[in-house]
Amino acid sequence: MARLADYFVVIGYDLDKRVEGEGQGCILQRFPEKDWEDSPFPQGIELFCQPSGWQVVPEQQPASFFVAVLTDINSDRHYCACFTFWECLDNPQKADGSRADEADEEADVVQPARVFAPKSLVLVSQLDYTEVFRNCLGLIYTVHVDDLSVPLETVIGNLLTCVIPLAGGSQRTITLGAGDRQVIQTPISDSLPVSGCSVAQLFRQLGIVNVLYLFCAALTEHKILFLSSSYQRLTDACRGLLAIMFPLKYSFTYVPILPGKLLEVLSTPTPFIIGVNSFFRSETQELLDVIIADLDGGTVTIPECVHISLLPEPLLQQTQTALSMVLDPELEVADQAFPPQSTQPSALKIQDKEIRAVFLWLFARLFQGYRWCLHIIRIHPEPVIRFHKAAFLGQRALMEDDFLMKVLDGMAFAAFVSERGPPYRTTDLFDDLVANQVERIRQEESCPHKVLNHVKELAEQLFKNENPYPAVAMHKVQRPSDSSLNPTQNQKPFPVLDEVSVQLFIDHAAAKLKTAPPVVKAEVKSMVPSGPPLGDTVDRNGCVMANSARRLEVVRNCISYIFENKMLEAKKLMPAVLRALKGRGARLCFTQELNQHVLQNRAVLDDQQFDYIVRMMNCTLQDCSHMDEHGVAAALLPLVTAFCRKLGAGITQFAYSCVQEHTVWTNMQFWEAMFYSDVQNHIRALYLETEDGEQHSISQQQDGSGSRKDISALELASEQSRLWPTFGKEMQAELVQKEESTVFSQAIHYANRMSYLLLPLDTSKNRLLKSSGLGDVESVSNSYVTNSIAGSMAESYDTESGFEDAESSDVANSVVRFINRFVDKVCNESGVTNEHLKALHIMIPDIVQMHIETLDAVHRESKRLPPIQKPKLLRPTLLPGEELMMDGMRVHLVPDGRDEATGLMGGPALLPAEGAIFLTTYRLIFKGTPTDPLVGEQVVTRSFPIASLTKEKKISVTAIDQYVQEGLQLRSCTFQLIKIAFDEEVESDLVEVFRKHLHKLRYPQHVHGTFAFTVGQCGKLVVEHKTKDKNQSLKTLSRNLVKTAKRTIVRQNVSRKKYSPPTWENRSSLQSELDEDEISVSEEVDHSVLTLSSTIRSSDRQTMSNVVERACCRDYQRLGLGTLSNSLTRSKSEPFRISTVNRMYSICRSYPGLLIVPQTIPDSTIQRISRCYRQNRFPVVCWRNSRTKAVLLRSAGLHAKGVVGFFKSPNTPTAVPSQADSTSLEQEKYLQAIIGSMPSYSESSGRNTLSGFSSAHMSTSDSADKLRQPKIGMLMKQVMGVKEEVPGTFSRGGRWGSIRLTGSGALRLSAYNPDVGPRLAGFESPQPNGGPSEPLFLRQQKAFLYIIGDKSQLKGGKQDAFQQWEVVPIEVCDVRQVKNSFKKLIKACMPSSVTADGFLRCVEESEWMSLLHRVLQVSVLVVELLDTGSSAMVSLEDGWDVTTQVVSLVQLLSDPYYRTFDGFRLLVEKEWLSFGHRFSHRGAQTLASQSSGFTPVFLQFLDCVHQIHLQFPMEFEFSQYYLKFLAYHYVSNRFRTFLLDSDYERIELGVLFEEKGERKSPLVCKSVWDYIDRLNKKAPVFYNYMFSPEDEEVLRPYTFISNLKLWDFYTEETLSEAPSYDWELRGRQERAEEVADKPDTSAPVTQRRIVWPCYDNLSKVMPDAISKLLQDLQSLEAELGQTAERWKDTWDKIKMTQRTDAKPESKPSFSSSLLMASNLSHQRRSQGVCLQESAVGPSLNLGLDCEGGATSTPVPGRTSTSTLYSQFQSTESENRSFEGILYKRGSILKPWRPRWFVLDKTKHQLRYYNTRQDKECRGFIDLAEVEAVTSGSPMVTSPKITEKAYFDLKTTKRVFCFCAQDAASAQQWMDSIQSCLSDA
Repeated sequence: MARLADYFVVIGYDLDKRVEGEGQGCILQRFPEKDWEDSPFPQGIELFCQPSGWQVVPEQQPASFFVAVLTDINSDRHYCACFTFWECLDNPQKADGSRADEADEEADVVQPARVFAPKSLVLVSQLDYTEVFRNCLGLIYTVHVDDLSVPLETVIGNLLTCVIPLAGGSQRTITLGAGDRQVIQTPISDSLPVSGCSVAQLFRQLGIVNVLYLFCAALTEHKILFLSSSYQRLTDACRGLLAIMFPLKYSFTYVPILPGKLLEVLSTPTPFIIGVNSFFRSETQELLDVIIADLDGGTVTIPECVHISLLPEPLLQQTQTALSMVLDPELEVADQAFPPQSTQPSALKIQDKEIRAVFLWLFARLFQGYRWCLHIIRIHPEPVIRFHKAAFLGQRALMEDDFLMKVLDGMAFAAFVSERGPPYRTTDLFDDLVANQVERIRQEESCPHKVLNHVKELAEQLFKNENPYPAVAMHKVQRPSDSSLNPTQNQKPFPVLDEVSVQLFIDHAAAKLKTAPPVVKAEVKSMVPSGPPLGDTVDRNGCVMANSARRLEVVRNCISYIFENKMLEAKKLMPAVLRALKGRGARLCFTQELNQHVLQNRAVLDDQQFDYIVRMMNCTLQDCSHMDEHGVAAALLPLVTAFCRKLGAGITQFAYSCVQEHTVWTNMQFWEAMFYSDVQNHIRALYLETEDGEQHSISQQQDGSGSRKDISALELASEQSRLWPTFGKEMQAELVQKEESTVFSQAIHYANRMSYLLLPLDTSKNRLLKSSGLGDVESVSNSYVTNSIAGSMAESYDTESGFEDAESSDVANSVVRFINRFVDKVCNESGVTNEHLKALHIMIPDIVQMHIETLDAVHRESKRLPPIQKPKLLRPTLLPGEELMMDGMRVHLVPDGRDEATGLMGGPALLPAEGAIFLTTYRLIFKGTPTDPLVGEQVVTRSFPIASLTKEKKISVTAIDQYVQEGLQLRSCTFQLIKIAFDEEVESDLVEVFRKHLHKLRYPQHVHGTFAFTVGQCGKLVVEHKTKDKNQSLKTLSRNLVKTAKRTIVRQNVSRKKYSPPTWENRSSLQSELDEDEISVSEEVDHSVLTLSSTIRSSDRQTMSNVVERACCRDYQRLGLGTLSNSLTRSKSEPFRISTVNRMYSICRSYPGLLIVPQTIPDSTIQRISRCYRQNRFPVVCWRNSRTKAVLLRSAGLHAKGVVGFFKSPNTPTAVPSQADSTSLEQEKYLQAIIGSMPSYSESSGRNTLSGFSSAHMSTSDSADKLRQPKIGMLMKQVMGVKEEVPGTFSRGGRWGSIRLTGSGALRLSAYNPDVGPRLAGFESPQPNGGPSEPLFLRQQKAFLYIIGDKSQLKGGKQDAFQQWEVVPIEVCDVRQVKNSFKKLIKACMPSSVTADGFLRCVEESEWMSLLHRVLQVSVLVVELLDTGSSAMVSLEDGWDVTTQVVSLVQLLSDPYYRTFDGFRLLVEKEWLSFGHRFSHRGAQTLASQSSGFTPVFLQFLDCVHQIHLQFPMEFEFSQYYLKFLAYHYVSNRFRTFLLDSDYERIELGVLFEEKGERKSPLVCKSVWDYIDRLNKKAPVFYNYMFSPEDEEVLRPYTFISNLKLWDFYTEETLSEAPSYDWELRGRQERAEEVADKPDTSAPVTQRRIVWPCYDNLSKVMPDAISKLLQDLQSLEAELGQTAERWKDTWDKIKMTQRTDAKPESKPSFSSSLLMASNLSHQRRSQGVCLQESAVGPSLNLGLDCEGGATSTPVPGRTSTSTLYSQFQSTESENRSFEGILYKRGSILKPWRPRWFVLDKTKHQLRYYNTRQDKECRGFIDLAEVEAVTSGSPMVTSPKITEKAYFDLKTTKRVFCFCAQDAASAQQWMDSIQSCLSDA
């Protein structure tokens, strides 16, 4: 029973405490005056009566009512019902004169005569009956205003003495003695909240989503503030929010109505639910972390910094659906054509319960199975219960769910556990729902209508709980009359009540209560049902990785193999087991299996078994989170203290010392959960034992009371709680003592266990708590102690024992602190006595110290054990001169984003591999073996040159079975990716040393630090890098030149020969000829250069001779581009000369010393012109077309200031020409001189008219040009992106006109950049006389010179209509574009992890192919221009990147010479090296260029060559491998060829001419070209067997992206060996393999071999047909002991044989062909026949017979019969129809020679050999060509034999004369040949 009202208070306006209009309230009277003992009077109640402040108003307000809620210090809530009415006061100003004066001064306002002040009647109660309070206070007010005959004291006395029951579903009628009657219904269960209509109102005000946000915010402990202008609505909203949180209770600050004066409460740091009047809205704006719900506006505002965790899906969606069906049933049928009649929502009261039912249903789903995760740790005297959060989340598979995690950690849930945990108590609706209806909820959750039915059933129960008697008589309470509500005359004020009479009522009632018998509340206690266990309810969520029965079988088999000592079998299964242990089921299966092998808490293993078990334990624990939600660590905890191995006498090592590296062991919550679980098991055992009787044996227990064993701890506790009152005092004390002892003994046990897992094996090392102290943080990462924690500990156990002990005690201290904290917590919670707790604190340090001593012995012994068998570290083979910088560090090579090596795409799992990483002076090498034992025999190697490293970053890697500390990811621009994880034996300091060394080697201080310079030097070379003055005087340069000149060879004076492309025979000797070829050097005096001496000194001449020998000069000789001779003797007919103006690199540092310039231009002009160009790179000639005599020039772009001047026509002659004008004139002169050198121009010289121009052209252009002209127009359009419709593009006659645009037609560069914004204005050219510009269509003649310029440089220039040059503006790819594109390409070809985007998508996004397309497109355009007789000048950027690419490609496409070995070398030396491509800068070779990053301009060029090679495979002497070789070594820094940025820098460092001079160390090759030459002599690795060029063939490749292929250099990998570009390594590896393979001779040898992609080198294991035959030939020669012939000689012989045979048929070509397939016509070749290497290789049938040494292959023209046969038969057993010796006549004046002739009917040949024994055929006559066989006659030189012995053989080509031994044999030969012919 409880009082309906505790206090009645009258509160009025306090006139004395007014301050500037702000009044205060004061308590006028309160009843009773003395506080109740059980309910003290709430303080500050006057603030809550007028929350907006006490104020007087000029007009009377209507009476108001609301209920405020106050919470006292014991968390009890007091409901204060406030009834406020307004009473008239005389104006208080008039009563107080002084105040009135002040007021008048402040504001001159007319004060009203009457004001009204508030007065409140307040009723304070602990019960929440809002309507009853409203009626009671209303009645008191009615009695007062209507002057009813009942005294107010009586009404108030009755109110204060009214007593009603708290719950039980009874109804009580009350009356206050004023003719009133009210019926109060008490709820059936007091645990369910009473909500009235407040929940439904809340949803109507805010909507479903908003309320759900508030609901989640309240549960996850956020701050919530309600705003409304109605106080009652604030109270209702807060009450509604609390009602839907049931069964959780809100335990933070709860103030539904907060007075304005207390607004600072809103800044509290703790969560709250508070209501505030909207009047104070502005003051709530600056609250940053408060969620504001505006009830009047229906909005919820969530600040940005607040993140609300929402319900997990699908719960959220299902809850929203259910709520919408309750609140808006019409929504579902809104679209129906015939909606049902009755779809109205329920009445508000019912709807309120339906909404609450939805939330009850939601909580039943959230908390289902919670009782299975309760640990009962004490039953008597009071149950103590703890919740195992990790197990609950793990079984529900909701570990990742933020919302549930926060709810379970919250205070509300803690209260829920302590309130609902006890197993014996009264139950309510929620208990029933969560225990008995889980199955129903699960089945119905996907069907909304079934859910709604269930909700309605629950709503009915909730409604019945609040309204047990719905049909009850209505209340009868009097209201005030209308006249008193709207009074016209003054009301009398509320009277002062007689306190004595009210007190009499209260005393009388109290006395009555004392004499009445006590009311016994009939509580129905019962055992709380637990519901279905969790495991069954969540199977469908399952584990991420399904554990099939097969996986579990593998785990079981492996464990049984280990214990049966079948180690080989176990080893095979191990990788599969470690993969399976990723899954939860397999991990639990593993612990169960191990349990079966433990006997009496101990299992002794041998070393190998122990290693395997520990490894599996580590793998199992590795995937456990620190919370151990699946209970795996809990299941392993007893096992790690059971499995052990004997190390020595009395020394045993347990598994726990090897599994400490896991975070779970340092998580306090894990230990608590484990402790409580064990305590529960022991207490359960304790009570089962006492019930069954201690005398029963275990076997009887199992038989007789098996049913008792299944009883859960909670059921047992419930039974015990029920019996507790029936036990006697002694019995109770005994039970309490037994439980307490059980907990105490477990605490000791756990102190031991924790010391096992927290103390490291080597306690001196401090290894365990490396990063954070165990003692300080709850969730520290595992097993590492820092010195800082231990250092802060003053008390060391043995301060005198010295340094080591002090260190070990560091670990000990932190472990002791951790265990102490644990013990304090669990013992306090489980009620252990203080004496026991003290004993524990004394015991713990001893336990730890004892364990440390044990561990020391174990550690000592374990050191003596042989280490675990890790794979042996394999040493890499090194190059000569390459040295190891660091010894190998054990690492794991981890798989990256490429699937080929991991076995996922089929094939063996080569990765992950275990081995070592080696750092040498040249390379970074990984060498190891795959961890998968089934692939274990293979060796995996990955390496790349250090100089090619582009990115190195730290990563953290977790391998399958080990805990791995850290890793590195290293990418190289040779398309290698090494991703490694360091083994635990590698110290992290060593990793840092490794990274520093790597960085030093990658970016040396100076180029002298690169491998190309340091190779072969014993001591490490340290170069002081002096910063050079940029304007270094030329004298010092001369000195350097002198130094380097001395190294050169003494030269011989040889007269200059004109160079002609070598034929096949002398191609190989070309190099030596060129070396001999010298030029006599003389020089005219150059007056313009004052710094130089007037003549070149002799030492400089030596240097000049070297310069002359350089590639440029040799090529100029070949092309006939000018001479180096005295000005007097210079032939004026030659249009060009070799200028030495730059011999001291004074004009342009990045140009070579000798340059080709027009004959007529003096050196002084060149100096002036060069200033207009960037980097002084003025236009020079680099190639001339031998047919059209058009020249190709290269230069940099113009300086910005020179652009306009360049195109400016001198319209107005000025008296003094400015510098700019004179320069632009000289530039024009320069270009005019170039144009004048062209024959086509000189023929039309003197022409002033258009007709002259065109006629001149017509006379020079040949038919081929006519055909090609429209093609150029198309090309030009593609390059510039011009639209078709532009007028004037083509002339009427169909000849090609210049690509010009009028001002209206604009230029859109779509071919380059589709998004170019402003279109380039066309060039309108004014006439020289300043008249109007020519109409465009008149100018229909091609220009003599086209300047390929950068679009951005050429804006605003005007052009002369009669100038003979024209600008083609294009947009080039910027260096930054190339850099970024390459980065993306590298990531596409070598992804670090598996990406969602496919490989092709990534390649496309890199835009690499479109960059190639641009470069090729421009090159093809220039080739066309040159081929049609126009010269071209490439003038882009700084002239050393794109310009170099374009001019190189143009020469390669136009001149067949550059497609040979020597030509390509010359091209690269000339255009790339001499003309100053910045290899060092673009390759970031030194520290200075590190910031610029790697930009592969040269690689892009090689890729373009590769694309051309693919389309024209028969035009190149070198193979694709040659290009890959250069691509690899141009960044490898193995050779000096590609170091430094220009010839100037190379001369300065003395590297330019040393290649010939110095041959000190023959092992070390300094030039890549020498290396290639050497290799090429040994083996045909670089040779293209398909090489058969056409005469003067100009290649025109397709350039569209669809025609380009991704280069396999970017994607191929051979893990069996390092990249195959260092050939010394290859030879050594093969020798090592041969040695390794020798012992296995006894086993049967199979010829078959498995070839693995990405592992084997395909060219090595599957060579093409010709290479294979050449190899076989070499090996046969070696076997026969013959001196091996060079492969090139063999090959040339084969070609010679074919050529002699084919000579009369085919015209002599540039080089005779091996593979001139007759169906490949000239046209198809020029269109680009795409013959892939792979496609052609195997189909070549080259019969290298032992008898027939050579067979011919098809030749254009008719196919010879012999060729047909040679393809099918190449064996030794041939048909020899007739054979014998014949004399054959040689060439004229040569003697007759006896030869062994063989007539072969099958092959239809007459072959001859030197002797009978000779295996090699010297030649043959095809019988198909024989026309007649006739008798012959002897000649002067013929042998002296009878005349009849002579006969002749006439073929279509010539007559062969033979002489037999005698006449008979001659006749035989003639008959045999004749019969052969007739057979055919």
